[in-house]
Order: sequence, then C-alpha cells, then structure tokens
Amino acid sequence: MAAPKNYFYALGRRKSSTARVRLMNGKGEISVNGQPANEYFANSKMLLNELQKPFAVLEQENKFDVSAVVSGGGHAGQVDAIRLGIAKALALMNEDLKSTLKRADLLGRDPREKERKKFGLKGARKQRQFTKR
Repeated sequence: MAAPKNYFYALGRRKSSTARVRLMNGKGEISVNGQPANEYFANSKMLLNELQKPFAVLEQENKFDVSAVVSGGGHAGQVDAIRLGIAKALALMNEDLKSTLKRADLLGRDPREKERKKFGLKGARKQRQFTKR
C-alpha cells in the first residue's frame, strides 16, 4: 500500500514555461529541477526574490519546502510559472489564504504569449517594405 501524500501539488504556467510544483512542510528550501534555486537561477537575485513573494505576502517564510520541475521558456518565464504554482498550492492547502493571494495578484495567470509568425510576413506583424515607385 502506498504511503499517504504529504504535499500539495499545483501547476503554474507563463509564456511557454510549465512548472509542476510540490509544496510540503519544511525549512524554506526551494529546489528547481533537482538543484537548489539559488544554483539554478545563479545569475539573478531578483528572480530568487520573486520566488519568495507568495510566502512574503502571507508572512510564512521558511515554513515550507518547494520542489519544482519546470520546462520550457527562459528563466524569467520559469520563475513566474513557479511563483504561480506556489501560490496555487498554498491556496489549495488553506482556503483562507486564497483571498490574500488574490489581492496580491499572485493567483492570476499572465495570458501574454508570443504571437506566431504569419505566412507571407517577415515576423508576427512585420511586413516587407512598401515602395511607391
């Protein structure tokens, strides 16, 4: 028989990034694709601060461990996807936190995606230069 699950799971998306997030009780460690977050996002302190936002809004820093498997996109899109996943998992864990997270704009998905290139054009919207004569 399988052991009972002791985590909360949520999916976060942003641009072309998808993050599968597991939230469990712990000491505040965040791992992304099996690496510590500060190693995975080594070049940017700002992105690491963005990951802590849902916990900072709820004043619950260092109470939960986060394990995220993220794919697609760049680091900025991946961080936003993980942040949305964390916020969704926290809302799942405790329904009372949902309104606080919603007010802080952490539960909404950013719908902006890259527009596809169209046939006959140079890019999504860029056209060939028009010559009058």
